[in-house]
Amino acid sequence: MNQDTLVEVKHLKEYFNITTGLFTSKPLKAVDDVSFSIRRGETLGLVGESGCGKTTVGRTLLHLYKPTSGEIWFEGKKIETKKDILEYRRKSAMVFQDPYSSLNPRMTVADIIGEPLDVHKMYANQAERQERILDLMAKVGLNSEHANRYAHEFSGGQRQRIGIARALSVNPQFVVCDEPVSALDVSIQAQVINMFDELQDQMGLTYLFIAHDLLVVRHISDRIAVMYLGKMVELADAAEIYDHPLHPYTRSLMSAVPLPDPKKARENKRIVLSGDIPSPLNAPSGCPFRTRCPYATEECAASMPEFKEVASGHFVACHNFAQIV
Repeated sequence: MNQDTLVEVKHLKEYFNITTGLFTSKPLKAVDDVSFSIRRGETLGLVGESGCGKTTVGRTLLHLYKPTSGEIWFEGKKIETKKDILEYRRKSAMVFQDPYSSLNPRMTVADIIGEPLDVHKMYANQAERQERILDLMAKVGLNSEHANRYAHEFSGGQRQRIGIARALSVNPQFVVCDEPVSALDVSIQAQVINMFDELQDQMGLTYLFIAHDLLVVRHISDRIAVMYLGKMVELADAAEIYDHPLHPYTRSLMSAVPLPDPKKARENKRIVLSGDIPSPLNAPSGCPFRTRCPYATEECAASMPEFKEVASGHFVACHNFAQIV
């Protein structure tokens, strides 16, 4: 494991048993054999269509779901026992997608932000607790007089700031951001994204940033990973994946990104995929993307392509990527 690597995931699987009949059930493969690593201080963007398993990766990574199989390593140590998970949770946190449902309506802002401090016993007395809460509120742009109010008194953007302050209360090294701006107005999105950037610089944070808005991901990410139906299909530096996407699915996603230059926008050829996303309960054999892929061959139906490095730092899972470029 590289010294710079903070989080490493090896062959992660997360299957949910779904009841299909009276006595029958079937595994839904939400995350199916995913491997990647995140370096200290970097932001790894994770993108894909709704239902591709992005959020499940984030939640499984923090052991909010027990992994079906695979390994999660943090700071060079494998997370296995309950003690490991508790230590790991002290150093990691999550910002949830919905600022409306992720905050307890019966708790004041001070108690919401202070709850992780209570759980991990991270203060000597009440004065220190109060000082830490007010400091966190200032960091995310909330006034100290907001401390005794309730979540329903705030706008969506302010609620998300409360959620971010709660995530930062344990002074984490690693933060999973699960679509943290998708429920916010566009004007507020930019403020929150810039705040994530500033907090990363101030606190030396490492992010896994899950989103489906490719412009947001490009703005904040150092590297980008693309998922489709529980599988990781491509991973590369942000600029590389925008300028030279190799997987046909990534190429389709990138062609949908709006361009600010009207001339370039007119020249940009939109790659529209045919067909619907297959159900993860009945995923196709071989490559899961083959049913919508214009380049699919018999080999694609026969076997899942290996997720391999084809250029420096550029990984792709496709049998025919060389013919596409």
